Amino acid sequence: MIRRLLPFLLLLMPIGICAQHTDVESLCRQIDEAIAQSPHYVAQREAKITTARHAFEQASGRQKYEEAFHLYELYRPFVSDSAIYFLQQCIVLAEEQNDHSASVRCRSLLAIRCSNIGLYDEALNILDSIRPADGLDTTALGTYYEAYNNVYGELSYYTRLDDMRQRYHAKEEHYRQLMYDCLPPTSETCLLRREQDAQAKGRLEESMAINDEWMQTVEPGSHPYALVALYRYIEYKLQRDTTQMMYWLTESVLADIRNAAMDQGSMWELANELMLSGDIERASRYITYTSDCANRYGSRQRNWQIAPLMTQIANEYKAQSERTTTQLRLALVAASLLALLLLAALFFILRRNKQLHAARNALTTSNDELASANSLLATQKDELAALNSHLSLLTAHLSESNRVKEEYIGRFMSLCAQYIDKLDNYRKMVNKKLKNKELDELFQISKSTELKERELDELYENFDTVFLHLFPDFIDGFNALLQPEMRIHPKQENRLTTDIRIFALIRLGFEDSSKIAEFLHYSVNTIYNYRARIKNGALGNREQFEKQVKEL
Repeated sequence: MIRRLLPFLLLLMPIGICAQHTDVESLCRQIDEAIAQSPHYVAQREAKITTARHAFEQASGRQKYEEAFHLYELYRPFVSDSAIYFLQQCIVLAEEQNDHSASVRCRSLLAIRCSNIGLYDEALNILDSIRPADGLDTTALGTYYEAYNNVYGELSYYTRLDDMRQRYHAKEEHYRQLMYDCLPPTSETCLLRREQDAQAKGRLEESMAINDEWMQTVEPGSHPYALVALYRYIEYKLQRDTTQMMYWLTESVLADIRNAAMDQGSMWELANELMLSGDIERASRYITYTSDCANRYGSRQRNWQIAPLMTQIANEYKAQSERTTTQLRLALVAASLLALLLLAALFFILRRNKQLHAARNALTTSNDELASANSLLATQKDELAALNSHLSLLTAHLSESNRVKEEYIGRFMSLCAQYIDKLDNYRKMVNKKLKNKELDELFQISKSTELKERELDELYENFDTVFLHLFPDFIDGFNALLQPEMRIHPKQENRLTTDIRIFALIRLGFEDSSKIAEFLHYSVNTIYNYRARIKNGALGNREQFEKQVKEL
């Protein structure tokens, strides 16, 4: 019956799986564990069938009919051909015992079996051969009308001719009303049809109430429970409640697996949901499992339903692999461009370094000339001395700047060489995995941020090492400017904390919070808050704090 719900499910496909509201991973782990135990559940059902077959062979009379019907119920969700065989045995036994009601009921059930696996002509021939007579009990008559309703519903759904669809639908409605008149309103068949009617007409409160009523009639975890849970999933999907819908879909799937049901309606719907959410690997695994079950069950109709979804999942898997390959290629191109930019930056820094050397030499010459003029112009000694002191300070600052830049240039060139080697190793690794078609592993590597985090940590470690080499007393001087309770002591030797690293950058001339945020990979607001908090803990004037840090 799940295929009759396809119009509703297709309309709701964009809902997908909302990961933030549903612990899908936890639910799927339960399903994976149940699939792993599937051979055990199948063995349990086969053991029950073996016991029932032995009882059937030993029975006689009415008891033999009861045992044959029990075997039909055991085989009904398990193996289609065997279920049909034991229904035929029930028909023979019922006719031998002149039980016309039992014969009509079993013939009707046989027609339902045939229509469910796509044998529509056979189903109609069986039903047309039945002649309901006086004295037929209401259960048999209701099952007879249910069979007609079922086959015409299937024909209405699958026909491509509009006039035939209207004709089949009219007959479906006619036999549905006759079925309602015969079967109890609380029977599984009536509850199912009533819920379908309410859903089709958009009366969701009514359909949920019917499902609640139906849920009270089944044992949790049983095979009938799987069908009720599946319709409850549809109820919540119509309401767009992703949390509840995934919970009840999982309940239905687990009940099918644990009862060794090979005719499954919920597993392929779960595969579809996972595909829509982007979990192609797990969707492929689940659709393969349910396809294997359908083959064991022997229903060509179920295979027809599964085939389009299997094709779609395969196409999605292929498209995802192609996207991953494209992303890796773009990453390689970006890395190559970055290497070129690094080389250009290195060239620019070297050029600036030469200019600084020239400026330092010029300032040194000027200083010498001013010193000579100072000795000659005694009357201007005080002014020239002050000017000389100022120029000496500038020279010291330039020397320090040059020393800092030389240190960072050396470290920068080393990092560039290391990074080019890393890029080449990464290229070799990608090339090797592409050659070995290890696309899933490449996809996982491309999703991970571990490489970025490791490289950032190495960058900060190098920055801290060089900075403390250049300014070994910076931390002590920095803490001396702070109130005792605000002083910061790094836990690791030769490493800076984030707070100290921000002011280390300020010491190097980075005053713009956006530049600092870009280097440290924080937001501008975060950098602003760090600066404000530290300045609030200054011993002296907080407005002069950063100026004092620059003089350390």
